[in-house]
Amino acid sequence: MEPRIFTAKYLLKTNPYFFAVLREAQDLESARGRLLQLVDRCEARSGGKELGQGQDAGIRARVRDCAGVLRSMIKPDAEEAAGFSVAQALWDIARHQPRPELTPAFYAEIFYLCKGLEGQGPRRALDSIHLTAIEASGRPAARIRSRQLDDLWSEVDRYMESYPLGMNEAAVARRQGRRDKIIKELGADLDSWHDWRWQIRHIVRELEPLEKLVRLSETEREAVALARKHRLPFGITPYYLSLMDDDPGGRDASIRAQVLPPMSYVQGVLAAKDPSCLDFMGEEDTSPFDLITRRYPAICILKPYNTCPQICVYCQRNWEIDEVMAPGAFAGMDKIKAAIGWIHDHPAIHEVLITGGDPLAMGNETLAAILDQVAAIPTVERIRLGTRTLVTMPMRFTEELMELIARHHQPGRRETAVVTHIQHPYEITPEMVEAVNRLRQHGIPVYNQLVYTFFISRRFEAACLRRQLRLSGIDPYYTFNTKGKDETIGYRVPIARLIQEQEEEARLLPGLGRTDEAVFNVPRQGKCYLRAREYRNLLAIKPDGARVYEFLSWEKKVSQHTSTYLNEDVPILDYLERLKNIGESISDYESIWYYY
Repeated sequence: MEPRIFTAKYLLKTNPYFFAVLREAQDLESARGRLLQLVDRCEARSGGKELGQGQDAGIRARVRDCAGVLRSMIKPDAEEAAGFSVAQALWDIARHQPRPELTPAFYAEIFYLCKGLEGQGPRRALDSIHLTAIEASGRPAARIRSRQLDDLWSEVDRYMESYPLGMNEAAVARRQGRRDKIIKELGADLDSWHDWRWQIRHIVRELEPLEKLVRLSETEREAVALARKHRLPFGITPYYLSLMDDDPGGRDASIRAQVLPPMSYVQGVLAAKDPSCLDFMGEEDTSPFDLITRRYPAICILKPYNTCPQICVYCQRNWEIDEVMAPGAFAGMDKIKAAIGWIHDHPAIHEVLITGGDPLAMGNETLAAILDQVAAIPTVERIRLGTRTLVTMPMRFTEELMELIARHHQPGRRETAVVTHIQHPYEITPEMVEAVNRLRQHGIPVYNQLVYTFFISRRFEAACLRRQLRLSGIDPYYTFNTKGKDETIGYRVPIARLIQEQEEEARLLPGLGRTDEAVFNVPRQGKCYLRAREYRNLLAIKPDGARVYEFLSWEKKVSQHTSTYLNEDVPILDYLERLKNIGESISDYESIWYYY
């Protein structure tokens, strides 16, 4: 599937009937009409023998989906919203009119769309390969299907076994060696290592000490140097550094990507003249009171501490974090009390998410004071603590902290919970699992929010993570589509890949392993469930191959006045080429084109 084959010439050659119909149009409106007639004919014959697969519901669904997408894209209002006319581009291609701005990624989208309308195109979903038609019935049919399921899961295992696990004995031994080297370099001992305050005091913030503790590639070194030159927030705990391997670019790619900014990110942030423009979620417009964010009726966010022990590169709130453990990050008890008072005055709010920044970077005394005041609000029935310290600094979970959190957990009256962010199965360690286990022994549930970046997007990689999360006592909660921020382009994945993962991979996990929800976060409005097509429309394919989606708010069912949000996605062909460059077989992903 080389990009060079996707040209206007290739498109005309492989879809002669489609473009012959268009070529006869006298003007753009006539071309639209002919496209609609063509789509109607494709749908009408999709259930018949003409396709050769009249009984295949999957083929009929593909034709239906492609027909719906093309109908949507050629509407004048869709073209106006997207700022590009797909109908005009197709008509020009049919008439051999030069369109130099159209890229191979655009032609690839149209190629697969045309093939889908014909009931063709790749079908590489594992279930379509292994779960074939069975003519028998009763127990013989059940046994045949059971063998098919065995074959299917052996294929799933093959993928999952290729990914590194932090709980693997070899990984544990490797990291103990890394830990010992770091302890020696920092002139410490094992007791110091297990003290979370020591971890915070020894956060690595600059390039020179970083290079003494982990080997960097030249590109990593250049990006970190530029980031620190311009004082971009940067910091890594000694513990998290021990999770990196001695050689860059291997098993630990996802871990490094969390904290070592790529050059595209650094340059993107530096190009932003006003940091507030990096506020993708529009939090300034959803903050009715200092330290409060509210997008839904019954829940709000309280942000008492505006920094973390470690900064994730693609942090949603990078626009308001000044530095790792910045001295002025704590809002102060007066402002916090005022914010809690505001929550008290809004009894519709039944759940409070305390996040930031990372609230567990604060001391126990301060945290206790905040929890006590929030728990004292009679209408608050759930308190969540949003923290990544389980991953970056698991020694933070001392017995004192456990008891502090647990004392507000009153079954039948109030729940306290921890929500964390584990990004890859290589981040899961015995230390983290032990902390989770002790939380659960105190009655505190733990949930995970995954950000679906390029570095967790290979076949069954996220499914492998969910499997390990459940074994560790953590419930998968949300999978977030990576924010559409320009500076995080190196992390972004096409929405189609996340939907493909959810429908072809995540569903194959047994019950409790399949408990999370894939969402797109709409700025100023909140989560939009990707499993529900009713909340998004595909408006266009831009010349560079980027799909333009219109997202509708969750409010559309309950409000007469809702706005929509346009998102320009990552071109699928570009993403597949990137996978190919890291050694992935692109044929394993080809059904991605039919997830809209």
